Amino acid sequence: MNSDHNQVVRYHNYQKHYPVMAALLVIHTIAFAYMVSIASSGVSAGPVTYIFGDSMADVGNNNHFPQSLAKANYPWYGVDYSTKQPTGRFTNGRTIGDVMSARFGVPPPPPYLSLSMNDDAILEGINFASGGAGILDETGSYFVQYLSFNTQISYFEKTKEAIKFRIGEAEAEKLCNDALYLIGLGSNDYINNYLQPFMADGQEYTHDEFVMLLNATLDSQLKRLYDLGARKIVFNGIGPLGCIPSQRVKSGTGQCLHHVNEYVKEFNAQVTKLLAALNAALPGAQMVLADSYPVVMELIENPQKYGFKISNTSCCNVDSTVGGMCLPNSRLCTNRRDFVFWDAYHTSDAANEIIANKMFADLNSLTGGSPAPAPGPGLASTPHLRSAPTPAPL
Repeated sequence: MNSDHNQVVRYHNYQKHYPVMAALLVIHTIAFAYMVSIASSGVSAGPVTYIFGDSMADVGNNNHFPQSLAKANYPWYGVDYSTKQPTGRFTNGRTIGDVMSARFGVPPPPPYLSLSMNDDAILEGINFASGGAGILDETGSYFVQYLSFNTQISYFEKTKEAIKFRIGEAEAEKLCNDALYLIGLGSNDYINNYLQPFMADGQEYTHDEFVMLLNATLDSQLKRLYDLGARKIVFNGIGPLGCIPSQRVKSGTGQCLHHVNEYVKEFNAQVTKLLAALNAALPGAQMVLADSYPVVMELIENPQKYGFKISNTSCCNVDSTVGGMCLPNSRLCTNRRDFVFWDAYHTSDAANEIIANKMFADLNSLTGGSPAPAPGPGLASTPHLRSAPTPAPL
């Protein structure tokens, strides 16, 4: 435990002076947490993982809401998935989580709303993510139906009670302590809240005040998860929102919105401080920030280096279309592997593969483990995976 705490402290020191070293340390910490989960859980052969987040992680929860305006249950979503059918994922194929799960040889956790509390899957991990969700409850309100982060936590609380009933209180507590919690939220709090002129938060708060509000809310939410047994928490920082296609069109020249990227950097920095404070205050807490900003920015600034050709517009050419989704009447790009972005908000299958694989670089050297081989270059290279906002972005 002391070793893990020292590793987190080293990360926060490195981040200020050696950003590349800090990024590598985050990757190592994520990998370590996964391997600990694999070794310590007697219930599942793979890591027990609970996922919370927005449309970047949603694998079909919003499909269960008849009135939701944040869905991806129609063509062309899923065109490059193994089944060639839409699954509720906001991309043309796999999410980052799908690729990460494949590296460990396990299927990704199924959507919560597809399960019964009698399903064995609740002992192996669940995906609570919902397109449109944010840290704040008011974020995503105009999508009508979705799972806010607070609601996602409430569903996890319900899940834990079901696990207790299945395996007993002591074993349930151990399972929850040993499990890995992946959280990806915050993007919608900007794109679908603070930066929207018709939402109150952008009018009421300065950005410094808004970040404080996000931080205070997230603080209470993470403490709530901790009280429910969560110890190994990986919070995925926000990527360069100012460079996604839906924001570039607002510049008038197709350039990145610098001020939006600066907002994101401030948010990520504040969350890093929050996680460090929680680690110091909560016994056994191992919370880290997975900084996706430099990884995604690298794809945007140097697409050719990774086999892409275009990183400033979307494959579906919907950057200026209301909603920014790849609708059935959208005109797809000729080669989807050429594009970093699938629609105006979400990265493509090919980009998700690169991002996920970079996060697991050097895994063997850290753990001595042998994760499953990386998926092949084909867009639909994984087997069928278990699964039954106007979108939320990065």
